[in-house]
Amino acid sequence: MAYRSVNPATGEILKTFTEHTNEQMMNALALADEAFRTWAARRFSERSKIIATAAQLLLKNKEELARLATLEMGKRIAESRGEVELSASILQYFADNAETFLAPKQLNSGMGDAHVECSPLGVLLSIQPWNYPYYQLARVVGPHLMSGNVILLKHASGVPQCAVAFERVLHQAGIPEGVYTNLFLSNDQAGALIDDPRIKAITLTGSERTGEALASRAGKNLKKSTMELGGSDAFIVLDDADLDHTVAMALLGRFENNGQTCVASKRFIVVESMLDKFLPRFVAAAKTLKLGNPLDETVTLGPLSSDAALQLILQQIQDATDHGAKIVLGGHRLGGAGAFLEPTILTNVTSDNPAYKQEFFGPVALVFSAKDEDEAIAIANDSPFGLGGSVFTSDLEKGKRVASRIETGMVFINYPAVSAPDLPFGGIKRSGYGRELSSLGIEEFVNKKLILVPSFAT
Repeated sequence: MAYRSVNPATGEILKTFTEHTNEQMMNALALADEAFRTWAARRFSERSKIIATAAQLLLKNKEELARLATLEMGKRIAESRGEVELSASILQYFADNAETFLAPKQLNSGMGDAHVECSPLGVLLSIQPWNYPYYQLARVVGPHLMSGNVILLKHASGVPQCAVAFERVLHQAGIPEGVYTNLFLSNDQAGALIDDPRIKAITLTGSERTGEALASRAGKNLKKSTMELGGSDAFIVLDDADLDHTVAMALLGRFENNGQTCVASKRFIVVESMLDKFLPRFVAAAKTLKLGNPLDETVTLGPLSSDAALQLILQQIQDATDHGAKIVLGGHRLGGAGAFLEPTILTNVTSDNPAYKQEFFGPVALVFSAKDEDEAIAIANDSPFGLGGSVFTSDLEKGKRVASRIETGMVFINYPAVSAPDLPFGGIKRSGYGRELSSLGIEEFVNKKLILVPSFAT
């Protein structure tokens, strides 16, 4: 695996990195295993001070970090700044709340004096993707370093400079050597780490294929894992939706981060009475997007992360149209340099079309017609994925009722999917398992130990 920093807006190779050797990898593991003993023994207040300092350093270096993310993966510069700010808020949130979340909990038991206390597991292996190069790391670092675990991090091969920059921030904040270590590893090396008994758990954000491989290997080793995988979120438009607001949110939900978000709105399911009103306005809104250099503050849609990502989605569009889908907007590469795809909207995607159950990881929207609310819910649930979703209606109680019937990990009413430190994030079905963020996320990798003084033993 080549760790190369390539500007997807130009194709220019910015920097290359050499993979760590097996010896370096094992030395890092040994150091992490040793560091765990002292890091786990520190008081929450000591860990909190370091993690809070890291949050402050992220904000202090926001412009530099944002520019680096934009150069490496094509995120618009305003979105890159927002990502750094969100990452800082996650670190601060867990610095402030971890001790409360993990405090011993008294049980009301007839057996006697019983309580549950939480303790860290040890060395975690974290494998993360390129689309949010800081946020993905922050939502692992914030909870799991605060809980007393330590982390070996394998970041995506396309954002090595972001990986190094984030590690540097943590070390500047006072993280001891071995508590958090960035490693440039091959897939085979990462798999070998899972087999090592010093690795206690694995957390992945990535593709289904990677999730299958790593979850299988973790299971073989009887190790806890969390998997945040793909998504094809439904965006349901009911007959009483506010059209102006809904179209604006459709634009945001599909084209934010250049359409490269696991929890983006991807399947727009519109009741028949609204379709002829919604679709022309959605198309018109998408036409206003300005493609170009993501460092340009006026640009509203940047490139895909790489030429390989562009070629994959172009092939998906071709396959979809070969099976009867209709392109009502876009569908083509823009220009000869850079991984730019026109904003694209497809209709007539039937259930026998391969696109019907695929994830389009880029600026491509699929629009479906449903005769009523029940059919909209049925289409939404007819997916191998179950990460997020949204419902648009003027009747909030109806929106909640529909949300309860959608088979997914998260549902948002009158807004596309959002992420915040105090909201649990995660899915079901082939979108994976486990939760990140909030009090649920920090509890994923701790031992919840029962301690009982039986009433009959005293």
